[in-house]
Amino acid sequence: MTTKIAIFGVGLIGGSLALCFKGKEGLTVVGHAHRPESAVKYVSRGVVDHATLSVEEAALDADYIFLCVPVGMLEEYLQQLSKLPLKPGCIITDVGSTKASIAACAVSLNIPGVHFIGGHPMAGSERSGVEAASSLLFENAYYVLTPPPGVPEEAYEALKSLLLHTRAQIVRLDPERHDEIVGAISHLPHIIAVALVNQIHAYDSEDSLYSTLAAGGFRDITRIASSDPIIWRDILLNNRAVMLRLLKDWNEEVSSFIQMLESSDGAGIEEAFHEANGFRSQLPERRKGMIAPLFDLHIDVPDHPGIIGRIATELGDQGINLSNVQIIESREDVPGIMRLSFRQENDMERAKALLQHNDYTVYV
Repeated sequence: MTTKIAIFGVGLIGGSLALCFKGKEGLTVVGHAHRPESAVKYVSRGVVDHATLSVEEAALDADYIFLCVPVGMLEEYLQQLSKLPLKPGCIITDVGSTKASIAACAVSLNIPGVHFIGGHPMAGSERSGVEAASSLLFENAYYVLTPPPGVPEEAYEALKSLLLHTRAQIVRLDPERHDEIVGAISHLPHIIAVALVNQIHAYDSEDSLYSTLAAGGFRDITRIASSDPIIWRDILLNNRAVMLRLLKDWNEEVSSFIQMLESSDGAGIEEAFHEANGFRSQLPERRKGMIAPLFDLHIDVPDHPGIIGRIATELGDQGINLSNVQIIESREDVPGIMRLSFRQENDMERAKALLQHNDYTVYV
């Protein structure tokens, strides 16, 4: 007997889920597309078994429906599905980064014979679209499931079992607790990054040296400020109550630094850094999360003609894929510093071993 999985929103996340399921025994993956050319692309790329422009056809007899559309569109899709003759026992889930509002919507709709279980795969990429989809996207990542009250345990276990194909670690949370935690570790950092970049932008309008000297480290620590404005508008408004509480707490943290500086409290500043260092050192390294990790190496390179090309060739000969190369410093009197960026940790580790073997000084 074939299990039908319908994917609405075959982009980075939806496409990656489809690739995790496609080709597995007993599973058929159907993707919903808004345009004929998208439907052709999904099938030709081998992401889904079948693609359709019809919501009804995609949902017909589906055992699982994944809503991989932006947060601001989730309730609209759920309401549309509630009007269709869905298969009894069908499980609907989503991949949005806020969970309380969609859970409340599902409870209010109370679709007969259908179970809604919120989901949030905490993995991301700096790329987007179905072209960036990968069956490895969720491997070693946390995948949060937030079943609202009343969902049968067998339905939860069925979805959890299906998601084992993603090779993610499944975590069960209440929707409200999810929104508090993710608001703090993902949504708040995005706001801070955007505010910081806009603050420096304002200074730069008076003195262009701000942007000139902001290369390197500043770009790295604020890179999430380049996230999609529409997506983040919807996420932050959807999690508005949580974010207002978190921002008030953040203001208190900033105020404490203002007080320490005003009173020249060196001991207090030192203690704040010690506390942050201690907590940060306990955080797991190299685990996938909502904010895509950077896999960078830095190497000392002499100022010799052709050195950049030689290093790139050495990596390419071993099938190691580079995503970016940057020369941070190069002067005649000191070695230059080259930053090599990789999309996969495995590529970074292989490059590190190769470069060290070839007597380059490598820093992670």
